Amino acid sequence: MTIRTVVWGENVHEQKNKVVAGIYPNGMHNCIADALNKDANISATTAVLQDPEHGLTKERLDQTDVLLWWGHAAHGDVSDEVVERVAEAVWSGMGLIVLHSGHFAKIFKRLMGTPCNLTWREAGERERLWLTSRNHPIAAGLPDSFELENEEMYGEPFGIPEPLETVFISWFQGGEVFRSGVTYKRGAGNVFYFRPGHETYPTYHDANVQKVLSNAVKWAYNPAARIANPTDAPNVPVDVAPEKIEERGPRLHHDGEEGFR
Repeated sequence: MTIRTVVWGENVHEQKNKVVAGIYPNGMHNCIADALNKDANISATTAVLQDPEHGLTKERLDQTDVLLWWGHAAHGDVSDEVVERVAEAVWSGMGLIVLHSGHFAKIFKRLMGTPCNLTWREAGERERLWLTSRNHPIAAGLPDSFELENEEMYGEPFGIPEPLETVFISWFQGGEVFRSGVTYKRGAGNVFYFRPGHETYPTYHDANVQKVLSNAVKWAYNPAARIANPTDAPNVPVDVAPEKIEERGPRLHHDGEEGFR
């Protein structure tokens, strides 16, 4: 069975900026999906901000193994209801890959619980990405380092929690460095943040970047059955405790009554 993948794109710059439209005439989301679909193990479709419910209904998320997310100019336009829906899908086992300026996306900040802030500069400088974990599945088939001739600079400090793993570190011509490929576990879901992808440069046409993304989809995929209702916090009655006990004090709630949140 192929990995059912959805590439979510904000689809704003492609409509308003001639440079971006020239590089990605069918949108960045379609460029990424087309690259992923070259891999026989991946079946990628797309969704955009302008779709009803941003293209991310509960039914579609239930049928999505891995979601890729690119956003920049319209983070605030993303519905909070959809953000919570995506978060619950991740907690239940869906993989999530957040790209470039998606570090400020509501869903990434929701899952990280931190500001996710950084320093930046838009000067088209060279970026060199170094592997920090040669045998990591996301790095499979890649050289020890590769370069992107033109990219936006992101610099440390990066306001994220300590990663589970750091797969890539970037160096820029201006001297800054950045943790550009980091992994997390959130509930049953695997999360990967990958830094490159500024819209005015042809980053998603790069073969090494495409390789990272296809590797990341395979890494993020969790073949286990989804966890149903991952935010449930059930009140367990005394008579079903694993060991026999007697109630020894007063309580606020009756058996089966929901607790406070």
